[in-house]
Amino acid sequence: MIIREIKVEDNKKIKEIIQGSLKLLGLDIPGTAYFDPQLNNLYQYYNDLNHTKYWVLEMDQEVVGGIGIAPFNEQDKVCELQKLYLSPKTQGLGLATKLMETALLFASKHYKKCYLETQHELKAACKLYEKFGFGLLLKPLPGSEHSAMDAWYIKGLN
Repeated sequence: MIIREIKVEDNKKIKEIIQGSLKLLGLDIPGTAYFDPQLNNLYQYYNDLNHTKYWVLEMDQEVVGGIGIAPFNEQDKVCELQKLYLSPKTQGLGLATKLMETALLFASKHYKKCYLETQHELKAACKLYEKFGFGLLLKPLPGSEHSAMDAWYIKGLN
């Protein structure tokens, strides 16, 4: 297993993983990451912003998942944990934990808080976020773009 920064050649595969995962969950709907315009070129998107990164996870030389950190509210030093997805064949192996550790270590060097949006029905994801110390919010932070989400979390970073 290797976690590394995204390369241009990873764009197509990670887009397939993200959209495939959302489709399996019935979340291939407006208001989710399924329709994010940056999905066509995640490498460019994450390399054009400061204090932003996207990592992919490789197993046997195949990209099987990824995670990103991007600014959410730079004035308040809040970042957003974005696009944590794994291909179905690799779920349940503890790989999301490794991706979270990588992303949060990076985030803690540049931000004071980390925000994320998800859905309550994604119980395994919610459990993972809570394990990492994220607290559930009653409503999204101002500026949220994913209207189909119904669970919002935030975590203080050291």
